[in-house]
Amino acid sequence: MPERLLPDAGGRTLAQARQRFLTVDPFEPEGVRQAILASWWRSRDSKVAADHLQTVYVRDPELDTPLTRSAEPVLRHLADQLDGQPVSIVLTDAAGVVLSRITADAALERQLDRVNLAPGFCYAEGVVGTNGIGTALEAGRAMHVFGHEHYAENLEQLACAGVPIKHPMSGKTVGVLDLTCWRRDAGPLLVTLAKTTAEQIRQALLTETGMQEIELLNAYLRACRHSSGMVFALNNDVVMMNETARSTLADGDQASLLRHAAEALASKSSTSTVELPSGIQVRLATRAVHGAGRVAGGVVDVRVVSGAEVTSAPPIHRMLLPGLVGTGTLWRRACLEAESVHRAGGWLVLEGEEGSGKLALVRALHQRVDPGGRSGVVDGAECAVDQARWLDEARRTVAGDGTIIVRHLDRVPAVPLRALVAALQDTAGRPGPWVAVLTREGETGPDLTRLLQLCPTTVHVPPLRHHVEDVQQLVPFLLQRLGAGQLTCSPEAMQVLLRSHWPGNVAQLLEVLRHVLRHRRTGTVLLTDLPPAVQSLNRRRLSTMESLERDAIVLGLQDVGGNKAQAARSLGMSRATIYRKIHDYGISSQTS
Repeated sequence: MPERLLPDAGGRTLAQARQRFLTVDPFEPEGVRQAILASWWRSRDSKVAADHLQTVYVRDPELDTPLTRSAEPVLRHLADQLDGQPVSIVLTDAAGVVLSRITADAALERQLDRVNLAPGFCYAEGVVGTNGIGTALEAGRAMHVFGHEHYAENLEQLACAGVPIKHPMSGKTVGVLDLTCWRRDAGPLLVTLAKTTAEQIRQALLTETGMQEIELLNAYLRACRHSSGMVFALNNDVVMMNETARSTLADGDQASLLRHAAEALASKSSTSTVELPSGIQVRLATRAVHGAGRVAGGVVDVRVVSGAEVTSAPPIHRMLLPGLVGTGTLWRRACLEAESVHRAGGWLVLEGEEGSGKLALVRALHQRVDPGGRSGVVDGAECAVDQARWLDEARRTVAGDGTIIVRHLDRVPAVPLRALVAALQDTAGRPGPWVAVLTREGETGPDLTRLLQLCPTTVHVPPLRHHVEDVQQLVPFLLQRLGAGQLTCSPEAMQVLLRSHWPGNVAQLLEVLRHVLRHRRTGTVLLTDLPPAVQSLNRRRLSTMESLERDAIVLGLQDVGGNKAQAARSLGMSRATIYRKIHDYGISSQTS
């Protein structure tokens, strides 16, 4: 049932409800809109004072930005239209810091000065409680807060309607357009006018941004045509990276390069040499790109100056996603399906055995789709130390934007798990974040079911034994990540690794290589260098046709929900044959 646009914001009922919320526990939320009640709870959790304002002042906020330049003519035109009406036009940045305020009514302006709704002051919800600016930022959508709906009693005489302004290219929130008036004057027009004005600012921002982004794109494409090495381009909202950089650099190296390039652009430094987390030294040649009379961003050419023997070697394989290798059918299918879901904006469940690469896959998706964005992890394995602190940190993580990774929920007790699911349900109502939930096969429970209902798609990440041929690419790739790129694997040792069952999946392979590095760091990995547990496995290596048959059986079982009889019929084999091949190929009971 939709919420009423104009609640009894100035009436006794709402005032009494707010008073009961502040003084009575438990509280019956009669007459309070759900969005306002959720904001009150967040304000209380943030320990915002209800009986007085504790505003924060930001000295010298950035006033010359694409947002302020685009908004200025729109806001001036609106002020002319209002023609002395008691309505204040407020523009803030993405943190809720007021950048500008236009008020034609002297009495209203004096009141806004008294409550510090003025340039330089922060009106984030975590600072002043429920209000049109901060609550719109938290909810990620248009919000109106009238009268007693405000958390702080100092704001009860006011009514405000705030609308987040989204960057037209990146979709990130860059600010808020807020209209504030006296509570007694509030009406539906305030909300409608705020939405219309915010859209006009977004269109103006698109005009300025579009010209700059086109110039940056053209400069990036020219650099790619003239270079066979690593090239990328960036500004505050966009990152472009060629395939050479994506397939050569690990995730940490990519992030480090972006940070150093941004610093070089800010300091107007044309060349610099930096050491990446992997130990490789590279030289960055940075060139600023101008568009619409302003700096549109920069193009960076990257050359390896040491460690070149590691990085300049032929790529192990063209990567599907940054930092991931493998050509196995099931693995490629999982990567492509997950990327498709992410690009469509849908929340995702990655299901698979421990160590199969779920976390690596979702981090690679983040690097491909939103490399400059925020990323946070809610790890249930950390809950046992301090449940209350873990839940507070988890709530803060899911309240943010960017990529949110949720894992190890089977280790979270029922009470904090229920609270986490509730927080994620609130998050599902706003457009900013993208959530990926990592689960093991067979995880169940009512709270987990509620959470999974928020994720329309589940992608199965196959165990390593179902794409064991990828061990040939994983071994040199992981050795390079471990800083031992000069170490090669003998044919005899590789044969044993390819025949292994790998119950611990890629995580187990990584531990095997770490064991090898304890006593051999250069040269060739011999059979005797492998741990005894791996050497003792004598599983036959599959031929190409057998690998294809194994993949077909796994896919057939997945398509019919694990029913072996139906899978056998669809594959044209007997039930006895499919049972035998399931055993021979080591196909898991969960899949089958």
